[in-house]
Amino acid sequence: MSSALIVIPTYNEIENLTPITDAVLGVTPETFHVLVVDDGSPDGTGKMADELAAKNPRLHVLHRSQKQGLGPAYIAGFRWGFENNFNQLVEMDADFSHHPKFLPVMLDLLNHHDFVLGCRNMPGGGTVNWGILRKIISRGGTMYARMILGVTVRDFTGGFNGWNRKVLESINLNTMESGGYSFQIELKYRAYRKGFRFKEFPIIFEDRRVGKSKMSSKIVLEALSMVPKLRFKS
Repeated sequence: MSSALIVIPTYNEIENLTPITDAVLGVTPETFHVLVVDDGSPDGTGKMADELAAKNPRLHVLHRSQKQGLGPAYIAGFRWGFENNFNQLVEMDADFSHHPKFLPVMLDLLNHHDFVLGCRNMPGGGTVNWGILRKIISRGGTMYARMILGVTVRDFTGGFNGWNRKVLESINLNTMESGGYSFQIELKYRAYRKGFRFKEFPIIFEDRRVGKSKMSSKIVLEALSMVPKLRFKS
């Protein structure tokens, strides 16, 4: 049985795809696999992923017909991982903002905790090449979520996270409401409410090397509105 699956959603990431998959596979053991979840990228990312997967049995591709949001992409990847008997699942961006060098630390911690969160907002963590507005949105989003949800997570909006299968299976993924970056807040909050043990560890988040950011005002507004809904429902 394979140990861990690193799920990497992509949309127009053709320039990053080969470097990121090579880097991830290069720092993980042979029993660890990568799943690229491509949302019908018009730039040919999905086709390139198929070509790379044909050369490496540790690389897999899940095609979706159109861009449907970060949350649904990860949920599709998690379900693929369940069906293929992976016990640990990792969320990771394709653009090197989540650097593969942090994967060995995460995966080691995941053997001792229910879920593990890469954290920019703790000693040893931080960001590189971020403007002041991006920092305000990120840190402000975490402070806002902590205040309303009453949870001590230090990086609610971060997307570099590792999960043991039992945590994700305990959460009814069919009822997840978030499509954008608020997916990260909702998933962490649901896991916390279930009583699972988590560990945060420091990472340096570097702004993407190439390509265009997927962040938008719509995504930010969705996150702002989702947090009170989560508290009200709980």
